[in-house]
Amino acid sequence: MTGSAREVALVTLTACEKQGAWSDLALKKNIRAAGLDSRDAALATRLCFGVQQNRLLLDFYLSRFSTVKLERMERQVRNVLRLGIYQIAFLTKVPPSAAVHTSVELARRYSRNPRSPGLVNGILRSVARNAERLPVIGEQNPAAYLSIRYSHPLWLVQEWMSVLGPEETEALLAADNGRPPTAAQVNTIHFTVEYVVEALRAQGVEAALHPWMPDCLLLRATGDLEGLAPFQAGAFYIQDPAARAAVLAAGLEPGMRVLDACAAPGGKSFACAIAMEDRGGVFSCDIHSHKMALIDAGARRLGLTCIHAAVQDAKARREGWTEGFDLVLADVPCSGLGIIRKKPDIRYKDPAPLKGLPAVQGDILDNISGYVKPGGVLLYSTCTLLERENGAVVDRFLAAHPEYAPEPFVLPGPAGEVPEGRLTLWPHIHDTDGFFIAKLRRRL
Repeated sequence: MTGSAREVALVTLTACEKQGAWSDLALKKNIRAAGLDSRDAALATRLCFGVQQNRLLLDFYLSRFSTVKLERMERQVRNVLRLGIYQIAFLTKVPPSAAVHTSVELARRYSRNPRSPGLVNGILRSVARNAERLPVIGEQNPAAYLSIRYSHPLWLVQEWMSVLGPEETEALLAADNGRPPTAAQVNTIHFTVEYVVEALRAQGVEAALHPWMPDCLLLRATGDLEGLAPFQAGAFYIQDPAARAAVLAAGLEPGMRVLDACAAPGGKSFACAIAMEDRGGVFSCDIHSHKMALIDAGARRLGLTCIHAAVQDAKARREGWTEGFDLVLADVPCSGLGIIRKKPDIRYKDPAPLKGLPAVQGDILDNISGYVKPGGVLLYSTCTLLERENGAVVDRFLAAHPEYAPEPFVLPGPAGEVPEGRLTLWPHIHDTDGFFIAKLRRRL
């Protein structure tokens, strides 16, 4: 395809809504297909993510300015209007007249209804005239207000409010709608942090030391990150500090034998290999064969020789592995609701299928726990903030497996000592992905 940043954003939003595509992957594909330069690619990303982060609020505004109900509009027209309102309400550097004009042109190109351009023009002109006095959400119960204000589904807001209360839930929702920098973990096997910082800055990337995670850099203005010379040389890999914290909690030492049971795309395996100074063995497994090539390619790029990728279902027993590992990592499939700030469309998942995840997670734990040597560690983690996928799964496992017990661990930064052996990292508290970690030691 060819087109502008706004057109790429529209095509991506429509694909996500119609086909269930994930926005980050679809956006990269469409940016590449349109041949956008770095500036337009950044605008397309901002528009796409901005609409997803504020979709319920944008629809609230739209419902106040449109005589046509949202559900009766063509999907493309609805997304054109969301893009237009987002530019008028949130992007102060975009003239409202430009937002209106480009939206009308998109409607003319993508709608099958000849009346759509006029509809879009009328609605957005009215929004532009009232940009300084947009409709107020009004009196609602706290959960309903927060749901619209921060565009999170009501069921999710209610679930978090039951744990955090209204004020802390609002802080979490605001953090979800933030724009975090990219976190890069330095490959200290072959490079120093100082070298990587200078190499990145030489390519125009803003690189700063993470405030509490060692050997971690926060990057902005990366452009095509994978095209950067330091990336291609294997100087770093991309991983949130929360995922790296899970590896730190495990307490690895050189020469250990490690199983990463749900490894793709490989970040924790890379962190394990680096923590062990590339001495020992890291067996990186996933159920999907095509992901093994990604792990192998990542290990080669980083110059890590102790990683061995293999296809293996974490729920299926492999007898040759029984009691064969010092550490087994179980970063299990989950709802992913801790990474909303990076994948904003995850919040709109249908909650019904998520209810089956704890059973899957429990089955995985039951199976792979047999791979841990007596005295070894089983480390359970997720990138979600739902208790039923986190502590509740661990509690059921411990009740059925008396040979395991929680073990305290220590992390750098605000987490510090974790005497109970389990920890939830929160975006609004730790400035990381939402993440759960539980360290379990197998008794001798």
